Amino acid sequence: MVVEILSAVVVVGGAWLAAGVRVVKQYERGLVFRFGRVRSRVQEPGLKLLVPFVDRMQKVNMQIITMPVPAQDGITRDNVTVRVDAVVYFKVIDPIVAAVNVQDYRSAVGQVAQTSLRSIIGKSELDDLLSNREHLNEGLELMIDSPALDWGIHIDKVEIKDVALPEAMKRSMSRQAEAERERRARVISADGELQASHKLAQAAATMADTPSAMQLRLLETVVQVSSEKNSTLILPFPVELLRFLDAHTPKQAAAPAAPAAPAAPVAPAVPEPEPEAVEAKPQANGHGTPSPRTPGDAALSQDSA
Repeated sequence: MVVEILSAVVVVGGAWLAAGVRVVKQYERGLVFRFGRVRSRVQEPGLKLLVPFVDRMQKVNMQIITMPVPAQDGITRDNVTVRVDAVVYFKVIDPIVAAVNVQDYRSAVGQVAQTSLRSIIGKSELDDLLSNREHLNEGLELMIDSPALDWGIHIDKVEIKDVALPEAMKRSMSRQAEAERERRARVISADGELQASHKLAQAAATMADTPSAMQLRLLETVVQVSSEKNSTLILPFPVELLRFLDAHTPKQAAAPAAPAAPAAPVAPAVPEPEPEAVEAKPQANGHGTPSPRTPGDAALSQDSA
């Protein structure tokens, strides 16, 4: 009978001890609520013994939590509609405050992150969202960290993930970037032509002092063209070489003049017939007919008579 009582006491004591045993992991901290009141001592990792039916333990994760912020639609300060999403990294620094002051600190941090993201979109311009994200990340971190400190939460980092733009805005930005790159290409090409013109002017001045350098350059050009194995080769012949050959070529004596051809016989001049004198014949009206000046006039006068 005594053995049975002792065994029952041992079983009950073991069950009572087992009900009060708790294990706190390395990345957790334990909060003990005794009769609903939290104790100031935070339970460190390891095996902990509680008073059964009196103490209740709540474990708080101390790891860094990664929370994606849903994409938020907004209008920037320069009236461009964008869709921005972000990610928040935070951790619990005071487990008692995080468990007592806020019901669900994860949901609270998520809602503050969404409202802060909308606010930062409205205060920024499109160029800042695209190229100055570090400054916006710092401002967004400060906006979220201010209320989170009262919850025992520390915002470790906030990053803007993506900025979605309308298709029309993407096409406009693409044309702008293309025009900018074309402008740069033209400036670089013009700068190269300017530098090349200076070098060519210097080379021309040097070749003007030494004419043989021009011939060497010509031969080098011919060699470069012939190395491409073209079917047709156009070789320019310099005028200076022609002048050089003309200056050093002896002039020959002029050839004797050829005998003159015999003159053709000249036909004798035929004297022109003199006009015959025609006497004026009196007419009925008392006036005489004038004498013709030429034989043709005489014939006309006879026909008319």
